[in-house]
Parts: sequence; structure tokens; C-alpha cells
Amino acid sequence: MYPMPEFDNHCDNLPAALGGAPVFVQTAETQGKLDRWQQMGEDEAQLAYDMTLRNELSGGTPVVREFEDEWRKRTGTQFAITTINGTSAIHSAMYGLGIGPGDEVITPTGNWICSIAPALMLMARPVFCEIDPKTLLIDVEDARRKITERTKAIVLVHLWGHVCDMDAIMKLSEQTGVKIIEDCSHAHGASYNGTPVGSIGHAGVWSFQGSKPVSAGEGGIVATNDVDVFERSCLIGQVNRKVGMDLVTDKYRQLQPLGLGIKFRAHPVGIGIALVQLKKLDALNARRSQYIQTVEQAVKSIDGLEPITSHLGAQRGGFYGFCLHYDEQKMGLSKQRFLDALRQEGLQAYAEVYPLLHRLPLFADGLDIFTGGRGPLCTPQMGGDYPGYKEGDLPISEKAWDKLIMLPMLSDPIEGAAENVIAAIRKIAQHADRLAAVEA
Repeated sequence: MYPMPEFDNHCDNLPAALGGAPVFVQTAETQGKLDRWQQMGEDEAQLAYDMTLRNELSGGTPVVREFEDEWRKRTGTQFAITTINGTSAIHSAMYGLGIGPGDEVITPTGNWICSIAPALMLMARPVFCEIDPKTLLIDVEDARRKITERTKAIVLVHLWGHVCDMDAIMKLSEQTGVKIIEDCSHAHGASYNGTPVGSIGHAGVWSFQGSKPVSAGEGGIVATNDVDVFERSCLIGQVNRKVGMDLVTDKYRQLQPLGLGIKFRAHPVGIGIALVQLKKLDALNARRSQYIQTVEQAVKSIDGLEPITSHLGAQRGGFYGFCLHYDEQKMGLSKQRFLDALRQEGLQAYAEVYPLLHRLPLFADGLDIFTGGRGPLCTPQMGGDYPGYKEGDLPISEKAWDKLIMLPMLSDPIEGAAENVIAAIRKIAQHADRLAAVEA
């Protein structure tokens, strides 16, 4: 989270960009921040200290197993295994579902690269589909259009804590046989019609990277109700986990304790920290939800700004980012000028969101990943059949993505913080015509 300056309750209504007093007074003092939330505290530090003295530093230790048990209970899944990060959790889930050479994996282009990159290491090809412009989540019907006889799975992401239309996606899975991986890295504690995210698809994965709502510094977990997916996930990353790899059946018993000889095991101290963080998640989500709802309700009355739409039955959680739709024409002011004016008010707003995946050179131009024309992204010039992507291939996503702005996420805002964020936005909206004239 970004440190925030103090605010001035006596500022005039003229934007700072036009000579008025900024809403947020810049200060070098450490006190007076808008957000009282601190990611790590004494409880996390004490547990890390205790675990170190116990030499609980490697493998599937008691604290690691306690966390996995708690995660299973919380998500309503039968099986869960921790990993060193969210990327390795996705890798484990993909291998668990049998994704391999020649397969295709669909994911929305509005996504973080780590949600799909493990497919490349399994010699599978990413295929990008559109996002829904209102929710910014997977367009299920466009995903349907992208399915071929080579499609093995869909990786959807509950982006910034918003929850995908799981009824529609699971219906598609039932009709086509395509498996579903839920990337819940932004949505800790979210649910769909009362069911925790990550337990609806065939596998759910979460990241516990340092800035996530539940943090291990670096860490991840894969959860599933499918015993074969679980055991294969163990094979690929849990070499020499204490007391074996936690296999349930005898199918892969002969491979104990080494599996495939690959280590994706989580660091126990990180998972111990995450165990403490997990106990704070509900309170954190409640505070973030209240802040976001306050700001979203206010901007509904401002032409040119619109909250991200939620699907019916979706209960947001995690709240990893705070996005709004911005319409330059309705506001009468360029997005860049609007953001510049917000920053002059002392509010750290920005336009930088994840780059659309099909715009990245890796996926747009292809790459001979394994040399010799053997990789899934080899174009005809490299000896393969990868078509690549160009601007305009996913026009709905491109248009929607380019209209987004990001506001600061406050986890434990001091009194009046949300109202002053709103005040800064309203000042600029009310004077958009004058700001536009200055810009011209």
C-alpha cells in the first residue's frame, strides 16, 4: 500500500492544478497517514522468531500443515498443498490437471502473466479471450468461441477481488469437458453465491506474495476436491516433504518421497506468517469493503466515472486493487490530465494496470523458448505454427483497458479519509472544463 499524506479539512473548492489548496497536504512526517494498516505486526514477528528457534525451517512442518488444514476448512476443499509462490501453485494445478505438450489453455488477456506462463513450461499454448468490459472479468462466451479440440483448461482470474460468473463458466466446462482453474490471488475471502472462490472450479490457486491480503512474503497454495489433481500437484513440487508427499491413494505411492524431483515447497516461516495473517483477513476485508463502497457510491453521481460491475451473487474479497472506468468524453478531460490533477491534490492515482497479455512482445511476436523450433510460441518463421497477436485482435478488452484508472486502496483508513478522496475527485470533475482549457 502507498503511504498517504495528511488532508486539509479547510481546503477551498478550486483544484490545486488551478491554484487552489490541495485536499491532501504533503508532509514529511511519518504520522498522519490516511491508512493505519500495517502488513506485518508483532504477532507475525513473534511466530517467525519462535519457528526459527525451533528450527522449523524446511519441509511440511507442523505450522505448514496447520495452515493447510485451516485453508481447507476455510475454502471447503478436501485437499490443499502450499507452494513457494502463486506461480508454482498454478504450475502445480496445471500439471495436476494433465496439461502438457500440444494443449491449449485459455485465459482472459486482462490478467497477470504469471497466471498463464506456467503453461509454457509444460509445452502448452496460451490462448487469449476477451474480458467483459463492465466487470473486467472473463467473457465466457468469447472463451467458448476460442475452444478447440486442443483446449485442455481455462484459467480465470478473480481480478482485483471481483468474482467471475462461476455459474456460466462451470456450465461451459460441463458442456465441453474443459477444466477450470480459478486464480484467486486477488480475492482472498471472496465467494460466489456463498461458496468460497477456489472451491468451485477443478482447482483453485492463491498467491501469498508480500502485498497480498494474506502474505507469506512469498508463498502460494493449490486446493482441489479432486484427489488425482491433488496427488499430481504433489508429485511435481513436493520432493522430500516431511513424512512423504501426503499422497492419499496408492496410484503414485512408488514415487514417494521424491515425486518428480522438483521442489516448489513453501518456506515454513513464510507460511507461519500467513497463518497469523489469515486470522486477520475477515476484518481486513470488511474495512476495505466499507472504504471502496463509500467511494464507489459517491462516484456514481459523477459523469465520466463508473465503478466496476459485480456479477449477481458475487461477494468481493481481497480487494487487491481499486479500479474505476474513466470516460474522457463524458468528463470532458483527458485521462492523463485528470490523473495529473488528482496527483496535484496529493492523491496517488495512476493509469498503470497490468499490460494486456496479447500486447506483450512474448505473446504478440512469439519466442523460440526451447530453441530449435520446439516451443509453443514458435511462429512459422521459427519453425512452428503460432500465429501471434496484433493490436485489434481483442478490441473489446483493448478499449475497456485503456479507460481504467486506479485509486489508492486503503485498508484501515483514518476518519474522513474516504470522504476526502471523494472531495478530491469532485473538485476536479466540477472544474473539468477549466482544466481542459488549460490543457489545450
